[in-house]
Amino acid sequence: MRVPVWVVSALVLLLMLSSGARAAGDEPMLTPLVAEIIAPPYVVPGSDGKRHMVYELALTNITSGDVRFEKLAVVDPDSGKVLAVLGPDELAQRVTPGASRGKETRVLSAYQFAVIFLHIPLPEGMAAPARITHEITARLAVIDAEVTMTLGDSTVVSTPPVVLGAPLRGKGYAAGDGCCDSIRHVRALLAIDGKFHLAQRFAIDWEQIDETNTLVAGDTKIPANYHIYGKPILAVADGTVVATRNDLQDQVPGALPENLPLDEADGNFVVLDIGSGHFVNYAHMRPGSVKVKLGDKVRRGEQLGEVGNTGNSQAPHLHLHVMDGVSPLASNGLPYVFDSFTIPAVDEAGTEDFDKAEATGSPLTLTPRVPPRTLENVLPLDLSIVDWPQ
Repeated sequence: MRVPVWVVSALVLLLMLSSGARAAGDEPMLTPLVAEIIAPPYVVPGSDGKRHMVYELALTNITSGDVRFEKLAVVDPDSGKVLAVLGPDELAQRVTPGASRGKETRVLSAYQFAVIFLHIPLPEGMAAPARITHEITARLAVIDAEVTMTLGDSTVVSTPPVVLGAPLRGKGYAAGDGCCDSIRHVRALLAIDGKFHLAQRFAIDWEQIDETNTLVAGDTKIPANYHIYGKPILAVADGTVVATRNDLQDQVPGALPENLPLDEADGNFVVLDIGSGHFVNYAHMRPGSVKVKLGDKVRRGEQLGEVGNTGNSQAPHLHLHVMDGVSPLASNGLPYVFDSFTIPAVDEAGTEDFDKAEATGSPLTLTPRVPPRTLENVLPLDLSIVDWPQ
Protein backbone atom coordinates (compact mmCIF):
# COMPACT_ATOMS: atom_id res chain seq x y z
CA MET A 1 0.00 0.00 0.00
CA ARG A 2 1.35 3.44 -0.90
CA VAL A 3 1.19 5.96 1.95
CA PRO A 4 1.10 9.71 1.18
CA VAL A 5 4.39 11.52 1.89
CA TRP A 6 2.76 13.89 4.39
CA VAL A 7 1.48 10.96 6.42
CA VAL A 8 4.92 9.34 6.49
CA SER A 9 6.50 12.61 7.64
CA ALA A 10 3.95 13.05 10.39
CA LEU A 11 4.36 9.53 11.64
CA VAL A 12 8.15 9.79 11.71
CA LEU A 13 7.80 12.86 13.90
CA LEU A 14 5.31 11.05 16.14
CA LEU A 15 7.75 8.19 16.60
CA MET A 16 10.35 10.75 17.63
CA LEU A 17 7.86 12.26 20.06
CA SER A 18 7.05 8.90 21.60
CA SER A 19 10.75 8.37 22.27
CA GLY A 20 11.14 11.80 23.85
CA ALA A 21 13.03 13.37 20.93
CA ARG A 22 10.76 16.41 20.52
CA ALA A 23 11.82 19.42 22.55
CA ALA A 24 9.56 22.02 24.13
CA GLY A 25 8.89 24.91 21.78
CA ASP A 26 9.31 22.89 18.57
CA GLU A 27 7.14 23.80 15.60
CA PRO A 28 3.67 22.20 15.37
CA MET A 29 3.55 18.79 13.74
CA LEU A 30 0.96 16.78 11.90
CA THR A 31 -0.78 14.03 13.87
CA PRO A 32 -2.68 10.93 12.75
CA LEU A 33 -5.45 11.61 15.27
CA VAL A 34 -7.52 14.72 15.93
CA ALA A 35 -8.97 14.96 19.45
CA GLU A 36 -11.32 17.38 21.17
CA ILE A 37 -13.32 17.28 24.40
CA ILE A 38 -16.99 17.86 23.56
CA ALA A 39 -17.73 19.87 26.73
CA PRO A 40 -15.30 20.85 29.51
CA PRO A 41 -15.64 18.43 32.43
CA TYR A 42 -17.01 19.35 35.84
CA VAL A 43 -16.17 17.67 39.13
CA VAL A 44 -19.23 16.42 41.03
CA PRO A 45 -19.22 14.87 44.53
CA GLY A 46 -20.97 11.51 44.63
CA SER A 47 -22.73 9.55 47.34
CA ASP A 48 -19.76 7.15 47.43
CA GLY A 49 -17.55 9.82 49.01
CA LYS A 50 -15.55 10.37 45.82
CA ARG A 51 -15.58 13.15 43.24
CA HIS A 52 -16.30 12.27 39.64
CA MET A 53 -15.54 13.70 36.20
CA VAL A 54 -17.80 12.56 33.36
CA TYR A 55 -17.02 13.77 29.84
CA GLU A 56 -16.49 12.78 26.20
CA LEU A 57 -13.33 12.78 24.08
CA ALA A 58 -14.03 12.96 20.34
CA LEU A 59 -11.36 11.38 18.09
CA THR A 60 -10.89 11.15 14.34
CA ASN A 61 -8.46 8.78 12.62
CA ILE A 62 -7.13 10.72 9.62
CA THR A 63 -4.85 7.94 8.35
CA SER A 64 -5.60 5.50 5.54
CA GLY A 65 -5.32 2.47 7.87
CA ASP A 66 -6.70 1.13 11.12
CA VAL A 67 -5.79 2.64 14.48
CA ARG A 68 -5.94 0.28 17.47
CA PHE A 69 -5.96 1.93 20.89
CA GLU A 70 -3.73 0.28 23.50
CA LYS A 71 -3.72 2.72 26.40
CA LEU A 72 -5.18 6.05 27.45
CA ALA A 73 -3.85 8.00 30.43
CA VAL A 74 -5.69 11.03 31.81
CA VAL A 75 -3.08 13.44 33.13
CA ASP A 76 -3.00 16.68 35.11
CA PRO A 77 -0.47 18.58 32.97
CA ASP A 78 0.28 21.11 35.71
CA SER A 79 1.39 18.54 38.29
CA GLY A 80 2.17 15.60 36.02
CA LYS A 81 -0.11 13.36 38.09
CA VAL A 82 -1.83 10.50 36.28
CA LEU A 83 -5.51 10.58 37.21
CA ALA A 84 -6.55 7.37 35.43
CA VAL A 85 -5.22 4.74 33.04
CA LEU A 86 -7.42 2.76 30.67
CA GLY A 87 -6.05 -0.41 29.12
CA PRO A 88 -7.22 -2.40 26.09
CA ASP A 89 -10.20 -4.06 27.78
CA GLU A 90 -11.69 -0.84 29.12
CA LEU A 91 -11.03 1.03 25.88
CA ALA A 92 -12.90 -1.70 24.00
CA GLN A 93 -15.96 -0.81 26.10
CA ARG A 94 -15.65 2.96 25.76
CA VAL A 95 -14.41 3.79 22.24
CA THR A 96 -17.62 4.31 20.27
CA PRO A 97 -17.33 4.77 16.47
CA GLY A 98 -19.73 7.38 15.17
CA ALA A 99 -20.87 7.88 18.80
CA SER A 100 -23.23 4.96 18.08
CA ARG A 101 -24.01 3.40 21.46
CA GLY A 102 -23.65 -0.38 21.38
CA LYS A 103 -20.93 -0.37 18.68
CA GLU A 104 -17.95 -0.06 21.02
CA THR A 105 -14.53 -1.25 19.79
CA ARG A 106 -10.96 -0.09 20.33
CA VAL A 107 -10.18 -0.20 16.59
CA LEU A 108 -10.93 2.76 14.33
CA SER A 109 -10.99 2.21 10.59
CA ALA A 110 -9.39 4.61 8.12
CA TYR A 111 -10.82 8.14 8.37
CA GLN A 112 -13.30 7.04 11.05
CA PHE A 113 -14.65 9.18 13.89
CA ALA A 114 -15.35 7.97 17.45
CA VAL A 115 -16.19 9.21 20.92
CA ILE A 116 -14.52 7.86 24.04
CA PHE A 117 -16.98 8.16 26.94
CA LEU A 118 -14.92 8.76 30.06
CA HIS A 119 -15.58 8.56 33.79
CA ILE A 120 -12.72 9.54 36.08
CA PRO A 121 -13.26 9.07 39.84
CA LEU A 122 -10.70 11.19 41.64
CA PRO A 123 -8.76 9.50 44.45
CA GLU A 124 -9.89 10.66 47.87
CA GLY A 125 -7.87 13.61 49.08
CA MET A 126 -6.63 14.57 45.62
CA ALA A 127 -7.21 18.17 44.61
CA ALA A 128 -9.28 18.59 41.47
CA PRO A 129 -7.08 19.45 38.48
CA ALA A 130 -7.40 22.80 36.78
CA ARG A 131 -6.68 21.14 33.43
CA ILE A 132 -6.46 17.68 31.94
CA THR A 133 -4.85 16.15 28.90
CA HIS A 134 -4.70 12.65 27.41
CA GLU A 135 -1.72 10.46 26.57
CA ILE A 136 -2.94 8.01 23.95
CA THR A 137 -0.93 4.99 22.86
CA ALA A 138 -2.12 3.35 19.64
CA ARG A 139 -0.88 1.00 16.95
CA LEU A 140 -1.09 2.55 13.48
CA ALA A 141 -1.48 0.15 10.61
CA VAL A 142 0.13 2.53 8.11
CA ILE A 143 3.52 2.12 9.83
CA ASP A 144 2.83 -1.11 11.77
CA ALA A 145 4.08 0.49 14.97
CA GLU A 146 2.84 2.00 18.23
CA VAL A 147 2.99 5.72 18.88
CA THR A 148 2.12 7.80 21.94
CA MET A 149 0.43 11.16 21.48
CA THR A 150 -0.68 13.87 23.91
CA LEU A 151 -4.07 15.15 22.79
CA GLY A 152 -7.38 16.53 24.00
CA ASP A 153 -6.38 19.32 26.38
CA SER A 154 -9.18 20.94 28.37
CA THR A 155 -9.80 23.12 31.37
CA VAL A 156 -11.80 21.58 34.23
CA VAL A 157 -14.75 23.66 35.40
CA SER A 158 -14.27 24.69 39.02
CA THR A 159 -17.80 26.05 39.59
CA PRO A 160 -19.55 24.00 42.33
CA PRO A 161 -22.64 22.06 41.17
CA VAL A 162 -26.02 23.64 41.77
CA VAL A 163 -27.73 22.48 45.01
CA LEU A 164 -31.30 21.19 44.65
CA GLY A 165 -34.12 20.17 46.96
CA ALA A 166 -36.09 16.93 46.78
CA PRO A 167 -37.99 16.25 43.52
CA LEU A 168 -40.27 13.71 45.25
CA ARG A 169 -41.69 12.97 48.70
CA GLY A 170 -41.22 9.89 50.83
CA LYS A 171 -39.02 6.81 50.80
CA GLY A 172 -37.73 4.06 48.57
CA TYR A 173 -36.83 5.91 45.38
CA ALA A 174 -34.36 4.09 43.12
CA ALA A 175 -31.89 6.19 41.13
CA GLY A 176 -32.03 4.35 37.82
CA ASP A 177 -29.46 4.85 35.02
CA GLY A 178 -27.61 7.44 37.07
CA CYS A 179 -24.03 8.63 37.28
CA CYS A 180 -21.51 7.60 36.30
CA ASP A 181 -21.21 4.56 34.00
CA SER A 182 -24.77 3.52 33.16
CA ILE A 183 -24.80 4.06 29.43
CA ARG A 184 -28.41 5.00 28.70
CA HIS A 185 -27.99 8.58 29.89
CA VAL A 186 -24.24 9.07 30.10
CA ARG A 187 -23.82 8.05 26.45
CA ALA A 188 -26.98 9.66 25.06
CA LEU A 189 -24.99 11.92 22.72
CA LEU A 190 -27.23 13.49 20.08
CA ALA A 191 -26.41 15.33 16.87
CA ILE A 192 -28.95 18.15 16.69
CA ASP A 193 -28.81 21.19 14.40
CA GLY A 194 -25.29 20.31 13.33
CA LYS A 195 -23.81 20.05 16.83
CA PHE A 196 -23.31 17.37 19.46
CA HIS A 197 -25.37 17.71 22.65
CA LEU A 198 -25.41 15.53 25.76
CA ALA A 199 -28.16 16.99 27.93
CA GLN A 200 -28.62 13.77 29.93
CA ARG A 201 -25.02 13.43 31.12
CA PHE A 202 -26.10 13.51 34.80
CA ALA A 203 -29.74 12.44 34.40
CA ILE A 204 -31.51 10.06 36.79
CA ASP A 205 -34.65 7.99 36.15
CA TRP A 206 -36.44 7.82 39.48
CA GLU A 207 -38.60 4.78 40.26
CA GLN A 208 -39.91 3.56 43.63
CA ILE A 209 -39.84 0.32 45.59
CA ASP A 210 -42.36 -0.91 48.15
CA GLU A 211 -41.73 -2.81 51.39
CA THR A 212 -40.98 -5.98 49.37
CA ASN A 213 -38.38 -4.15 47.24
CA THR A 214 -40.45 -4.43 44.04
CA LEU A 215 -40.99 -1.64 41.49
CA VAL A 216 -44.33 -2.98 40.22
CA ALA A 217 -47.09 -5.28 41.47
CA GLY A 218 -49.55 -7.05 39.19
CA ASP A 219 -49.84 -6.66 35.43
CA THR A 220 -46.65 -4.95 34.23
CA LYS A 221 -48.47 -3.55 31.18
CA ILE A 222 -50.59 -1.24 33.36
CA PRO A 223 -48.80 2.00 34.27
CA ALA A 224 -50.77 2.48 37.49
CA ASN A 225 -49.34 -0.80 38.87
CA TYR A 226 -45.89 0.77 39.20
CA HIS A 227 -45.42 2.11 42.71
CA ILE A 228 -44.19 5.52 41.56
CA TYR A 229 -47.07 6.16 39.17
CA GLY A 230 -49.05 9.29 40.05
CA LYS A 231 -46.67 10.45 42.79
CA PRO A 232 -46.37 14.26 43.10
CA ILE A 233 -43.37 15.86 41.35
CA LEU A 234 -41.89 18.84 43.18
CA ALA A 235 -39.94 21.93 42.17
CA VAL A 236 -36.33 21.42 43.28
CA ALA A 237 -35.74 25.19 43.48
CA ASP A 238 -37.50 28.49 42.98
CA GLY A 239 -37.84 29.12 39.27
CA THR A 240 -39.80 30.10 36.20
CA VAL A 241 -41.57 27.68 33.84
CA VAL A 242 -39.93 28.17 30.42
CA ALA A 243 -41.25 25.09 28.58
CA THR A 244 -44.03 22.56 29.18
CA ARG A 245 -46.36 20.05 27.55
CA ASN A 246 -49.46 18.27 28.88
CA ASP A 247 -51.33 16.61 25.98
CA LEU A 248 -49.73 13.16 25.52
CA GLN A 249 -51.06 9.78 26.64
CA ASP A 250 -49.20 7.11 28.61
CA GLN A 251 -47.22 4.48 26.73
CA VAL A 252 -47.78 0.77 27.39
CA PRO A 253 -44.91 -0.34 29.66
CA GLY A 254 -42.49 -3.02 28.56
CA ALA A 255 -40.76 -1.48 25.55
CA LEU A 256 -39.78 1.92 24.20
CA PRO A 257 -42.26 3.25 21.62
CA GLU A 258 -41.28 2.97 17.95
CA ASN A 259 -40.97 5.89 15.53
CA LEU A 260 -41.63 8.47 18.23
CA PRO A 261 -41.33 12.07 16.97
CA LEU A 262 -38.39 13.94 18.47
CA ASP A 263 -40.65 16.55 20.05
CA GLU A 264 -42.47 13.81 22.01
CA ALA A 265 -39.33 12.26 23.55
CA ASP A 266 -39.89 13.82 26.97
CA GLY A 267 -43.63 13.19 26.95
CA ASN A 268 -45.50 15.60 29.17
CA PHE A 269 -42.80 17.70 30.77
CA VAL A 270 -41.80 20.89 32.56
CA VAL A 271 -38.56 22.87 32.23
CA LEU A 272 -37.72 25.29 35.06
CA ASP A 273 -35.26 28.15 34.75
CA ILE A 274 -33.70 28.21 38.24
CA GLY A 275 -31.18 30.95 37.46
CA SER A 276 -27.43 31.27 36.89
CA GLY A 277 -27.70 29.43 33.57
CA HIS A 278 -29.30 26.30 35.07
CA PHE A 279 -32.49 24.69 33.74
CA VAL A 280 -34.19 21.62 35.23
CA ASN A 281 -36.04 19.13 33.01
CA TYR A 282 -38.83 16.93 34.43
CA ALA A 283 -40.05 14.37 31.90
CA HIS A 284 -42.72 11.66 31.30
CA MET A 285 -45.51 13.14 33.46
CA ARG A 286 -48.95 11.56 33.76
CA PRO A 287 -51.49 12.71 31.15
CA GLY A 288 -53.21 15.92 32.21
CA SER A 289 -51.29 16.18 35.49
CA VAL A 290 -49.09 19.20 34.72
CA LYS A 291 -50.21 21.96 37.09
CA VAL A 292 -48.14 24.87 35.76
CA LYS A 293 -48.09 26.85 32.54
CA LEU A 294 -45.51 28.81 30.58
CA GLY A 295 -44.27 31.83 32.51
CA ASP A 296 -45.45 30.69 35.95
CA LYS A 297 -43.20 31.44 38.92
CA VAL A 298 -42.89 28.48 41.28
CA ARG A 299 -41.38 27.99 44.71
CA ARG A 300 -39.20 25.11 45.87
CA GLY A 301 -41.41 22.22 46.99
CA GLU A 302 -44.41 23.30 44.90
CA GLN A 303 -46.10 20.49 42.96
CA LEU A 304 -45.52 20.62 39.20
CA GLY A 305 -47.33 17.45 38.13
CA GLU A 306 -47.39 13.67 38.66
CA VAL A 307 -45.21 10.78 37.57
CA GLY A 308 -46.40 9.03 34.41
CA ASN A 309 -45.21 7.04 31.40
CA THR A 310 -45.49 9.44 28.48
CA GLY A 311 -42.96 9.96 25.70
CA ASN A 312 -39.87 7.81 25.22
CA SER A 313 -40.50 5.67 28.28
CA GLN A 314 -40.82 1.93 28.89
CA ALA A 315 -41.95 2.12 32.54
CA PRO A 316 -43.37 4.89 34.73
CA HIS A 317 -40.61 7.09 36.16
CA LEU A 318 -39.50 10.65 36.71
CA HIS A 319 -36.64 11.59 34.42
CA LEU A 320 -34.76 14.55 35.86
CA HIS A 321 -31.68 16.37 34.64
CA VAL A 322 -30.07 19.81 34.79
CA MET A 323 -28.84 21.55 31.64
CA ASP A 324 -27.50 24.87 30.36
CA GLY A 325 -30.41 25.73 28.04
CA VAL A 326 -34.17 25.54 27.63
CA SER A 327 -34.19 22.55 25.27
CA PRO A 328 -34.27 19.16 27.05
CA LEU A 329 -32.30 17.67 24.12
CA ALA A 330 -30.26 20.45 22.45
CA SER A 331 -28.33 21.55 25.53
CA ASN A 332 -25.36 20.54 27.66
CA GLY A 333 -25.97 18.46 30.78
CA LEU A 334 -24.72 20.04 34.01
CA PRO A 335 -23.94 18.35 37.33
CA TYR A 336 -26.07 18.94 40.43
CA VAL A 337 -26.36 17.75 44.02
CA PHE A 338 -29.23 17.41 46.49
CA ASP A 339 -29.04 19.21 49.80
CA SER A 340 -30.14 16.26 51.97
CA PHE A 341 -31.21 12.63 51.59
CA THR A 342 -30.66 9.19 53.11
CA ILE A 343 -29.42 6.03 51.38
CA PRO A 344 -30.66 2.87 53.16
CA ALA A 345 -29.50 0.45 50.44
CA VAL A 346 -27.92 0.09 46.98
CA ASP A 347 -28.69 -2.40 44.21
CA GLU A 348 -25.14 -3.65 43.81
CA ALA A 349 -26.39 -6.42 41.49
CA GLY A 350 -26.43 -3.80 38.74
CA THR A 351 -28.56 -2.63 35.84
CA GLU A 352 -29.49 -6.15 34.74
CA ASP A 353 -31.10 -6.77 38.16
CA PHE A 354 -32.93 -3.43 37.99
CA ASP A 355 -34.20 -4.11 34.46
CA LYS A 356 -35.48 -7.52 35.50
CA ALA A 357 -37.35 -6.02 38.45
CA GLU A 358 -38.90 -3.38 36.21
CA ALA A 359 -39.97 -5.92 33.57
CA THR A 360 -41.18 -8.78 35.78
CA GLY A 361 -42.01 -7.46 39.24
CA SER A 362 -39.20 -9.39 40.91
CA PRO A 363 -37.64 -7.69 43.95
CA LEU A 364 -34.44 -5.71 43.63
CA THR A 365 -31.36 -7.38 45.06
CA LEU A 366 -30.46 -4.74 47.62
CA THR A 367 -27.39 -4.41 49.81
CA PRO A 368 -28.34 -2.50 52.98
CA ARG A 369 -26.28 0.38 54.29
CA VAL A 370 -26.05 -0.19 58.05
CA PRO A 371 -26.75 2.27 59.45
CA PRO A 372 -28.46 4.14 56.60
CA ARG A 373 -26.29 7.00 55.35
CA THR A 374 -27.66 10.53 55.55
CA LEU A 375 -25.81 12.72 53.06
CA GLU A 376 -25.71 16.39 52.13
CA ASN A 377 -24.74 18.22 48.95
CA VAL A 378 -23.78 15.18 46.89
CA LEU A 379 -25.24 13.36 43.87
CA PRO A 380 -26.87 9.94 44.48
CA LEU A 381 -25.00 7.46 42.30
CA ASP A 382 -26.53 4.79 40.08
CA LEU A 383 -28.97 2.36 41.72
CA SER A 384 -28.88 4.00 45.12
CA ILE A 385 -32.13 3.81 47.08
CA VAL A 386 -33.02 7.29 48.33
CA ASP A 387 -35.30 8.43 51.14
CA TRP A 388 -36.19 12.11 50.95
CA PRO A 389 -36.69 14.26 54.06
CA GLN A 390 -40.32 14.42 55.19
